[in-house]
Amino acid sequence: MTILKTIRRRACPPGALSSPDTFPNTFPNTMPAVIRRIYAARGVSAPEQIDYRLQHLDTPASMRGLDEALRLLEEALREQQSIMIIGDFDADGATSTVLAISALRAMGHRQVDFLVPNRFEYGYGLTPEIVAVAAEKAPKLIITVDNGISSLEGVAAAKAAGMRVLVTDHHLPGARLPDADAIVNPNQPLCEFPSKNLAGVGVIFYLMSALRSHLRQGGWFTETGIAEPNMAEFLDLVALGTVADVVPLDYNNRILVAQGLERMRAGHLRPGIRALLEVAGRSLVQLTTADLGFAAGPRLNAAGRLDDMSLGIQCLLARSDAEAYELAQELNDLNNDRKQIEASMQVEALKALDQISLDAEDSLPAGLVLYQAGWHQGVIGILASRIKDRFHRPVIVFAETDKRDELKGSGRSVAGIHLRDTLDAIATRHPDILDKFGGHAMAAGLTLAPGHLARFTELFDEAVRQQLGEEGLKAEIVTDGHLEASDFNLALAWELRRCGPWGQHFPEPLFDGEFLVLQQRVLTGKHLKLKLALAAGEPTIDAIAFNADLELWPGERVERIRAVFKLDINDYRGRQSLQLLVDHLEVL
Repeated sequence: MTILKTIRRRACPPGALSSPDTFPNTFPNTMPAVIRRIYAARGVSAPEQIDYRLQHLDTPASMRGLDEALRLLEEALREQQSIMIIGDFDADGATSTVLAISALRAMGHRQVDFLVPNRFEYGYGLTPEIVAVAAEKAPKLIITVDNGISSLEGVAAAKAAGMRVLVTDHHLPGARLPDADAIVNPNQPLCEFPSKNLAGVGVIFYLMSALRSHLRQGGWFTETGIAEPNMAEFLDLVALGTVADVVPLDYNNRILVAQGLERMRAGHLRPGIRALLEVAGRSLVQLTTADLGFAAGPRLNAAGRLDDMSLGIQCLLARSDAEAYELAQELNDLNNDRKQIEASMQVEALKALDQISLDAEDSLPAGLVLYQAGWHQGVIGILASRIKDRFHRPVIVFAETDKRDELKGSGRSVAGIHLRDTLDAIATRHPDILDKFGGHAMAAGLTLAPGHLARFTELFDEAVRQQLGEEGLKAEIVTDGHLEASDFNLALAWELRRCGPWGQHFPEPLFDGEFLVLQQRVLTGKHLKLKLALAAGEPTIDAIAFNADLELWPGERVERIRAVFKLDINDYRGRQSLQLLVDHLEVL
């Protein structure tokens, strides 16, 4: 079944910038009109919104729970209490764990260790089971990173075992908060910190930055002779975790990511991140958010999806290039395995959807729920994302766990459906259906008994259809409009890279236009290479569509197309040239 896509051009919100004279001096007076248009369409209404110096970061002072957290951390440091970091098994959790360990050690703590739940044995977060494992090392303080806000039973178990608990998280809380000794989460009730979109690594970065200031004021560094750490040295971790977790890039997050990218391009990054980028074939000099999100992030995530995220954490903690590269190669191998597993699962999922559409007279449910025995639970989130992108509707994919009476689901959503709130509404009306759930607006996880799957499938479809309606199920591509012939040049492609960071809610510029097709061929069995021109006699423009639908392309009789694309730079053997990255093709 093919979902038709409509193309809409992005409008400029009221009050957005439109004149080059209003931009700061860091931009040339000759700034291309297309750059002004792009910023305006993203709601930039003041020069300060594209000034990414660290001095403009929100301060941590308004974070609820900060004072209690700092007292816990200072006491643990002065008394050299043993600390156990409990992380999550994704890239945000890994970078958060490494940042917490590295920062505490840099401030003089000698007894800090980590533990990451294996998703196949313990599941997500601070569960009573993982507390029991942690208790074997008898830590005095547990610090959760990128999890914990919903760990009511786990926090209670840790407290009962005589451990203190500091929760740092960014996920949305439930109706009750855990009874922790301190909670730092910008999304908890009554927290006045303005940026609610921090990733888990952003939250722990803010806490460690506040701890450094707190210790400085208390004379710690003077007393001990310990060199005060430069918190900017942790921004490579913050940038990677923030981009990989696909949190909205509000102004505060853009500062964090922009500063991290700037440091990495200058060669100031830890060996582990350098090695991850190297095995992916990415250039530090040209590094963008896409390299973090589609190269380094997936390789780091592969450890948590197929094996144990401890491998990814050890890579990021590696002190030598040789050690880091060896671990990065292992992660790269795992990522290749993940791709093969995912491809097989996607074929099976598409066959199932074809059958569903045939049974329903060529229509699909508004909310898709998929399950097949034997699917790998570490890959179901990626599969949900792929199916969501293809069919433009919320998708939840289930897999078996080691427990006979449990299925684990991972969901991805589209605009108009807050996935966690939708699950919450289902659980409220039908309390017997879901065992547990949690997550964000665009991604969520859940578990249920196999016997409840059919009923949940119906309820999820009903809930989505009521919220979206038929119009909401129509796929739409939003672009920044067309480009003039003079805009197709390498200089503008470089300028677009420099104007980032681009990401969630601050999307990379995407254009649409009509082209003559001069040549088309398939590369490596799945990518469509094109030579295009704006009109007869105009210069040739190279383009590539990755993972093209080979049932439709190459189209031997196609002479003219409408394409949705990004301006990109092709670096081949040291020679740079303009290349269009094609996201969508239509025959005219």
